Amino acid sequence: MKDAFGLPQSLLVLGGTSTIALATARRLIARRTRTVWLAGRPSPALESAAAELRTLGADVRTVPFDALDPRSHEAVLGKVFAEGDVDLVLLAFGVLGDQANDERDPSAAVRVAQTNYTGAVSAGLVGARALQAQGHGSLVVLSSVAGERARRSNFIYGSSKAGLDAFAQGLGDALHGTGVHVMVVRPGFVRTRMTAGLEEAPLATTPEAVATAVELGLRRRSETVWVPGVLRVVMSALRHTPRGLFRRLPVQGRLPGTR
Repeated sequence: MKDAFGLPQSLLVLGGTSTIALATARRLIARRTRTVWLAGRPSPALESAAAELRTLGADVRTVPFDALDPRSHEAVLGKVFAEGDVDLVLLAFGVLGDQANDERDPSAAVRVAQTNYTGAVSAGLVGARALQAQGHGSLVVLSSVAGERARRSNFIYGSSKAGLDAFAQGLGDALHGTGVHVMVVRPGFVRTRMTAGLEEAPLATTPEAVATAVELGLRRRSETVWVPGVLRVVMSALRHTPRGLFRRLPVQGRLPGTR
């Protein structure tokens, strides 16, 4: 069960090697979290992440999970929830893709969409249903400001995040009053492995800053969290910018991504 401040004692990470997710896990372990499941494709990186978290004092287990195999999600997540209540499900998997290549290769573009949206819809619904069955818990979804308005430089990734964001908001509305809390996190450019080598966008942030914002959002039971907070104002302005002017803005060349 969560503590008096709304922080979880147990955590399931979908996307167990995500830099942001691991920063969040470290922060929550330092507060109260004692049991962590890291779900992801079996790999040395997943085992290394689990070993690191164990040194912080948590009981950490790895779970085979593939976002691109929705038919397996119910069985995989069901095994986790069968072990006991899960206070927080953190949906943190995703791929940035390669915009230039993906425009030339529709199958690659579809893979981005299937990972970031279709896989998330499946895992999100399965996780939400399990949380609802136990009568409590939070589902935190890592979205992105890239989903706020499609840009020339990353419209494939951005469109997948737009779909994910809309899905998570609707799911939160559907679960209102059930005891399950859904929180959408919208970071800007985050310095992670996924964005290494890309031109850094203004207001760039760190995985640790996102983790701090997630903790505060859980304490407040927020429904939407922007990281940094000023992006809420910035993106509101960009959403309402006339399309002809928007096409000429320098933001068209930025490639924000989260993972």
